[in-house]
Amino acid sequence: MLQLRPNCECCKRDLPADSAEALICSFECTFCRDCSDEVLHGSCPNCGGELVRRPIRPAAKLAATRPDSPRRNTMTAENAVRPPRPPFTRESAIEKVRLAEDGWNGRDPERVSLAYTLDTKWRNRAEFAFNRQEAKEFLTRKWAKELDYRLIKELWAFTDNRIAVRYAYEWHDDSGNWFRSYGNENWEFDDNGLMANRFACINDMPIKESERKFHWPLGRRPDDHPGLSELGL
Repeated sequence: MLQLRPNCECCKRDLPADSAEALICSFECTFCRDCSDEVLHGSCPNCGGELVRRPIRPAAKLAATRPDSPRRNTMTAENAVRPPRPPFTRESAIEKVRLAEDGWNGRDPERVSLAYTLDTKWRNRAEFAFNRQEAKEFLTRKWAKELDYRLIKELWAFTDNRIAVRYAYEWHDDSGNWFRSYGNENWEFDDNGLMANRFACINDMPIKESERKFHWPLGRRPDDHPGLSELGL
């Protein structure tokens, strides 16, 4: 029996021996359920095998085989994969846009930053980021300011390794003032599906709380919720 790994190798989340959120491949590379669903799409980035729930091991076996003590993070710049990968089709471009929307609606800067290359370049309003760490710091500031954030993205155009999107998101500041922000983004991806360039233009429109159109519970937009075109935005 291979040694039990104590953490997700993608986001470094603790995964104790009795965790029901731990998934493994046949070589027991270990990931949390969120990373499996949102980042890896159910496949191990090291061997390509399916990720399945890690069995809860009997106490006797755990005592005989001590958990692996070193914490691991196998999602390095060299092997990180973020499907769908270029070249894009219309279907895979739409999927890529929805996955980006889902990630940003989670409002977790660490997890969202994993979708970008280590040397990713951003232009966002008047702010610029020149690597993944700076992008993560930007997202931390953004979601500290933009409260009750809900986002919808929609594909506009695509080529082999580029995607253009339009989007809108609703939020309020700490004084209770509501806004709907409209934006356009140009994305460029590396061969592994990580975003290398992100250029965004955004305008904020003050709205009344009664004018809000995005009302789903915070987090992922439900599949049956209308998109931008259906909402007339």
